[in-house]
Parts: sequence; C-alpha cells; structure tokens
Amino acid sequence: MIVTVVSVPDGGTTTVSVPEARRRLATDRFLLLGVELPEEEEPARGPAEEPLVRQLGLDDEDLEWFGRPGGSPRAEFLGDTAGFVVPVVRAGQVHQVHALASETFLVVVHWGRRAGLAGDIRALVRRERPRDAVAALFLLLQEALSTFRRAAVQALLQVEELEDDMFEARRPEQIYRLSQLRRHSAVLHHALLPYLQGVDEVITRRMLSPDFPVERQRLAQEFQRASRLVLADIESLQDASRRAFASYGSLVAGEQNGVINRLAIVSVIFLPLSFLTGFFGMNFEFLTNRLETRDEFWLLAVGLQLIAVVGSLFLLHRSRIWRRLRDDD
Repeated sequence: MIVTVVSVPDGGTTTVSVPEARRRLATDRFLLLGVELPEEEEPARGPAEEPLVRQLGLDDEDLEWFGRPGGSPRAEFLGDTAGFVVPVVRAGQVHQVHALASETFLVVVHWGRRAGLAGDIRALVRRERPRDAVAALFLLLQEALSTFRRAAVQALLQVEELEDDMFEARRPEQIYRLSQLRRHSAVLHHALLPYLQGVDEVITRRMLSPDFPVERQRLAQEFQRASRLVLADIESLQDASRRAFASYGSLVAGEQNGVINRLAIVSVIFLPLSFLTGFFGMNFEFLTNRLETRDEFWLLAVGLQLIAVVGSLFLLHRSRIWRRLRDDD
C-alpha cells in the first residue's frame, strides 16, 4: 500500500507511512490523501489484518466497504462524511475508485496506477485550487465523468469512421469492430447510470436541507448538469452504433438484391431455351417423322433459340431491372 499526500495549491505529492497519514488525518485542517493498493484481487484477510478505515483511524462500522475491491457504485452520506464508489474509464476499461470526504479531508483509494486519478487530481488542484475537501471531492467526481465523456466521444468517432468506410468498401471485420464498440457503449452505460442515479438522489436530498451552503449547491448543480451531458453522449454512442448496424444490414440487403436480380436475368434468358430444348426433345410423331433435314434443324432448333435469346435481352434492356443493375455498377 502506497499512501501519498497531495499538497494544495501546487499539487505536489509526498509519500508518507500509514501511521503518519493517520496522524495527519486527525490533526490537519485540509488534507488530500491518495492510497494506492496492489492491482490484484481481494486477498484473504488474516486475523490481524485490519480494514483500511481502521488503519487510517476512520473507524466506522458503515465504512467497512471502503478500500475493498469489487462492489457496486455507491453514493451515501454518513453524518458529516460522504462515501463514494466512483467508476472511471482507463484504457477502455471501467475501474472503481473509492472516495471518502468530510469537512477536513478527502481520501481516494484506487488499485494500480492505471486505474487511479492521481495525475488528473494533481493537475486539477494546481488549476482550480479548491478551498476545502468538499470542493476537491467535486473535482474528483467531475474528472471521473470526464473519463466517460472522453471514452464515449472517442468511440463515437470510431463508429462514424467505420460507417464511412462501409459505404466505400464493406468488409467482414467492420461488423466485428462495430460489435465491440456497441458492447463498449453498453458497458459505459451500465457502469455510469446506477452511479449517477445514486449520486443524484443523495445530492438532491442534501440540497433540500436548509443548512447546505450556497457554494456547494452550485458545485452540485454543475455536477448534475455535467452528468446529464455525459449520459447523453453515451446514449448518442449507442444510437450511432445501432445506426451503423442498420447501415451495414442495408448494404448487405442491397448486395443480396443485386445478386437476386442477376439471377433473375439469367433465368429470363435460359427459361425459353430450356423450354425449346425440352419441347424438341420429346418423341412426338411430327418431330421424329417430319423434321428430318438439316435446314429444318437449324431453322427450328437453333433459330428459335437465337430469337428467344435476342428477344429476352431486348426486353431486359427496356425494363427497369437492367437500368437498375447498370446504375448500381
């Protein structure tokens, strides 16, 4: 476990021990604390191993979930403390970040360097310079939303590029890539929607309290507005992926219609030939006793077939099917 303290306002970090972090949580007036846990599954807890909240001196029975991997998105107020399980997107995958905030501290827990927001939070602290831990918490929540927005916009651009490529040249790998992007949009929506519903419910309930400060109301309203925009971006990605699938299906249907039309042309040409061949292959008395000379053979057996082929091609040339095939080519 790596514990770092983010200084305000320069955004620098200092690595401290767990006892030092526990002491500073109890004494400092404004502390931003980052905890990086190993990037692995939840280990089996031994009898002497304490939960993270107890190691940091935040002993609370309602906070046993804090620092444990897994679980669903969470947003709840426990007296003067707010706890969140925040989903973030890193390298196309959804990870979880735990956040615990009070009037004096903000503790952020993540697993592995790729899943965290340490670099983003340092940049935000240097740029925004939050006044207290609650303002820093809203910066964290806004940055988590930004990861979803960037992932949705990037995937949306990929869907549009694939859709343009399909109209130029349809390839089987395009439908596979579209399936991946559609699945990705579903994962983003499934991860973000329950979290936003929980946060919106908690924020709305707190905003109804008369002792909720005006500045924090503004931060909460900005977060709610940004969350609706991000959710709209993800829904736009889902609509675009469905539209791309529909376009791919339309292209396939158009190609199949072209093949059917060509088969129809072949059938129109060979149908009279098949009829003439079958007719003159019958053993009628007239055919076997009267048509005996070479001239009669060329006139009836070959001449009628040539007339049938030329007539079929003339009719097809004057029909809509021929013009449609010519326009498609």
